[in-house]
Amino acid sequence: MTPPEQAAEHHRVLIVTDAWRPQVNGVVRTLEMLGRDLSAMGHDVRYATPEGRFTVPLPTYNEIRLAIFPRKSLEKMIDNFHPDAIHIATEGTLGLSARAICVKRHIPFTTSFHTRFPEYVQARFPLIPVSWVYAFLRWFHGPADAMMVATDSLKREMQARGFTNLKIWSRGVDVDQFHPIADAKMPFAGPIWLYVGRIAVEKNIEAFLQLDLPGTKVLIGDGPARTHLQQQYPDAKFLGPKTGEDLVRHYAASDVFVFPSRTDTFGLVMLEALACGVPVAAFPVEGPRDVLGDAPVAVLDEDLRAACLKALTISREEARAYALTRSWRACTDQFLANLPEM
Repeated sequence: MTPPEQAAEHHRVLIVTDAWRPQVNGVVRTLEMLGRDLSAMGHDVRYATPEGRFTVPLPTYNEIRLAIFPRKSLEKMIDNFHPDAIHIATEGTLGLSARAICVKRHIPFTTSFHTRFPEYVQARFPLIPVSWVYAFLRWFHGPADAMMVATDSLKREMQARGFTNLKIWSRGVDVDQFHPIADAKMPFAGPIWLYVGRIAVEKNIEAFLQLDLPGTKVLIGDGPARTHLQQQYPDAKFLGPKTGEDLVRHYAASDVFVFPSRTDTFGLVMLEALACGVPVAAFPVEGPRDVLGDAPVAVLDEDLRAACLKALTISREEARAYALTRSWRACTDQFLANLPEM
């Protein structure tokens, strides 16, 4: 345990996640930002990830690698690190192993619900009932001191599905990393309509690609549906994954960020776009409503084409100003408050 003189301020936090680099998605960016912020506050943070382990690709989703038989090495890591808090971020093989260790040893732990896993499973395997997957999730998250979710509406939904140990852990954006760049440009005809995220069936990307819009549709990211969609929509520009300043420049060079997903629990990419001064067009569903509300920086409409065209009229300065109200530090404070007493 942490020495008494340090206990009030400094803790050892172990974050267990099956989602990790080189994946580029909101879960990975959220966990990276959390660790960076906790470290800046003086906490000692370690990650247990598939990196450096023997892995196999997740069926139907080769970009996601699952660690094989990680329990022994994970036990060794816990024994050597002596964490004051263990947070299990995902329900994959690492998450399952960490859960088993914590339950067996009576170690308090927390979990989080980042992704609509049941709906994603059904999108790929239609014969598997959503109710079966939710039953698995209730079993997985049940022993946790807290199951963290990003929004109040998701908390209410999960309560209605029988989850009982729910706490809010919202999401923020690094407004220093994501910022407007006045001279950012792309070599395509404008307006530039941007999508950033996984190129996968559950993201509803075809709803965006099918739109009759002027200019150019640009997609950043990778995933199992990329090859098929590139063939189906040859006029769209699929640029692959982007990170760091390269990603920021592509955000800043865009005119509207289009978020076609109907299943995301949050949608961190919307805040990243706004931080770069780019307004958002989306469907009026849970994720966008929770992130954006009635703020005049986005257009939410069942007619996604109308939303895109109207979003062109939104002030880029207002978009940036809204993002400045969604800092990461408040989110990290929430996370710490949700941990078991240390």
